[in-house]
Amino acid sequence: MVEEMTHISFSQLLLSGTFVHVAPFEVLQEMYGVNIQPNVVVLVSMDRYPDLAEEKPLEWKMKIGRKLVEELDTILPIPFLRIWIEEGVLALLLDFHEVNPQDRKREVLLLAEIIQKASDQKGIHVSIGIGNFYDDPISLICSFEEAKKSMSGRFFQGNKLIFHTDMRKNMVESLMIPLTKEKSELFSIVRIGHTEGVVTQMKGIMNRVAEIYNYNEDVFKSAVIDLLMMMSRIVLEVGVSPVSILTNTANVIQDLYHMIRYDKFVLKVCHYAEWLTEQVEKIYIGDVSPTIKHAIRYMKENHQKEVSLDDIAHYCHLSRYHFSHLFKKEVGISVMDFFNKLRIDKSLFYLEKTEFPVHEIANQVGIYDSNYFSRLFKKYMKSSPSEYRRFMRET
Repeated sequence: MVEEMTHISFSQLLLSGTFVHVAPFEVLQEMYGVNIQPNVVVLVSMDRYPDLAEEKPLEWKMKIGRKLVEELDTILPIPFLRIWIEEGVLALLLDFHEVNPQDRKREVLLLAEIIQKASDQKGIHVSIGIGNFYDDPISLICSFEEAKKSMSGRFFQGNKLIFHTDMRKNMVESLMIPLTKEKSELFSIVRIGHTEGVVTQMKGIMNRVAEIYNYNEDVFKSAVIDLLMMMSRIVLEVGVSPVSILTNTANVIQDLYHMIRYDKFVLKVCHYAEWLTEQVEKIYIGDVSPTIKHAIRYMKENHQKEVSLDDIAHYCHLSRYHFSHLFKKEVGISVMDFFNKLRIDKSLFYLEKTEFPVHEIANQVGIYDSNYFSRLFKKYMKSSPSEYRRFMRET
C-alpha cells in the first residue's frame, strides 16, 4: 500500500507537470524509488460507469476498481505507473523506451486491444484513449491531455472503443454552417407551441450540428445548449411565467455539460425542448376538451398545408357543424380563424428575427400567395408584414 501511494504521488506530479517546480526528474525518481520513465499516457475508462455506479455503495466501487487494477498488473508486459484521475477512469503511464520508436504506435494500439479483451473476460467493458509519445518527462502532460481529448469522440460513437489522438479531425472554422433556416423554423414553431414539430426539428438540427463541427463534443454541446437558451427566451417572450423556465433551464444546462453519452444527451434535450414548447401550448390550448386539443395539434402539424374545415372535422370524427360549434364554444373563435391566426403568429418570428423576404415567410407558414398572406396578416395584425417588421425594428 505504501509503494502504491508513492507511485500515485509520483504519477500526479508527472501528469500535472508540477514536478518542474520540485526537482529534476532524475532526482524525483531517486526520491520516490521509481526506476521507469513513462513516455505515453493511456486512459482506461469503464464504459457506462456513471449508470453502473449510480446508487452503488462505496464497497462496490472499490471492488470493481481493484478488479481492473489487478488485471492490468497481471497482463501489462511493459513498465508502467497508474493513477485514478476520476471515478471510473484510470490513467496508465507507460514506458515504451525499450520499443523501437517506429513500432511504438502499433504496439500501444495492440496493448489497448489486450487490455480490452482481458477486461471483458472480467466483466468490465472499457474504452481507451491514447496520447502521443514524448521522451521528455516534462512533455508527458501533453500526452495526458491528448488522451483525454481523443476520447471526446466516445460521446458520439459508443462504448468498447479505442481512440488515438491522431484520429481526431481538426475543426475548420471557415466551413461551419450557421443553420439559419433550420434554426429559424425551430424557433418559429416553438412560438406557436408545436410540440411534435419542435422535437423532430431539434433532432435533425443536432444531427447536422454534430456533422458540421466534425463531432467535436465540446463545440457540439455548446451549440445545442445555445439553442435551448434561445428557445427559453422565446417562451418567455410569448408570456410564460419566468419562475420555472429560468430555474429548469439552468439545471438542465448543468446536467447536459456533464453528460458523457450522445444518446442520453439527445434524449434529455428533446424532453426539455418538448417541455418548453408545452408551456407555450398551454397558452394556445388553455382549458379545452381532449377533442379540441386533438384538433389544435392537428392544425399545428399541418399548418404548412392546405387544410379545410372539413379536413379538421373529419380528423376529429365529427360533423362539420358539430365540430365548428364545439370549437367556437371552447376556444372563442372559429376554427379557420384559429388556424389562420396560428400561421400569422408563426410568421411574427420570421419578421422580427430574420431577414427573409415576405414571400418566403408566407411559404414557411403554408400560404403560397404572398398577396393573400399580406391581406390575412393585415386582418389580424392591423398592419402589413413590412410595416410590422419596420415597427418592430424601430422599437
